[in-house]
Amino acid sequence: MANEGKLPLAGQSALVTGGSSGIGAGIVEAFAAAGAMVAINYHGSRDQAEAAAGRIEAAGGRAFAVKADVAEEEAVDAMVAEIARRFGRLDILVANAGLQKDAAFAEMTLADWRRVIDVNLTGQFLCCRAAVRRFLEQEERPDLSRARGKVICVSSVHEVIPWAGHVNYAASKGGVMLMMKSLAQEVAPRRVRVNSIAPGAIRTPINRPAWETEEALRKLLTLIPYGRIGETEDVAKAAVWLASDESDYVTGTSLFVDGGMCLYPGFENNG
Repeated sequence: MANEGKLPLAGQSALVTGGSSGIGAGIVEAFAAAGAMVAINYHGSRDQAEAAAGRIEAAGGRAFAVKADVAEEEAVDAMVAEIARRFGRLDILVANAGLQKDAAFAEMTLADWRRVIDVNLTGQFLCCRAAVRRFLEQEERPDLSRARGKVICVSSVHEVIPWAGHVNYAASKGGVMLMMKSLAQEVAPRRVRVNSIAPGAIRTPINRPAWETEEALRKLLTLIPYGRIGETEDVAKAAVWLASDESDYVTGTSLFVDGGMCLYPGFENNG
């Protein structure tokens, strides 16, 4: 079995988009610890991305920061080409970059709708397409991985839970879910695995108001049956598993890392 007795991602090359902060940064650290060479994509947080790459290199790993707006086709293709040049190949994509531009529906601007769809959905399409093209054209390495390539789309519980006031975000994540499943169906015969992680409430800077105060956290926890907020490590560990041979028979699946948020906790006392 590939990687037996080794770190689970030893010798593999990974791209993590939006890897400079939040969930992406947690996945970058976990992948490096699991033996992967990591390209840390960023758009605006250059210092954070380069600092993370520096820490990995100082610990004996391989990493570099790469700037690209994932909504721009030429930038994405250039980024994947640079990864192949530096690392020799690409084995894993984590399509994580995303943003929110929230508003009540009647007040939502077309620009905010388009930007969220462009980054969260079109950006994942562009990154997945570039990665799949790379997987199919490079030499297969069964000594590294049983799959020819692995894609992990970072979605959200809001691929299934409606979210008033966040229609653009929820629409983008619903789109990611069906894009992932359709892509997985198409490329499975080529031995490329495609899955999603759908996080619930995770303690990151993007949702700081939801957990920073005791009152806000108490309100949030009414939505989480498991009784705690998620940490970036919860998602990162799931990503390592999905990228490894331990999950080789898993494709086309959304793995919910949400403490039970999708269990409709409002109905726990019979509604």
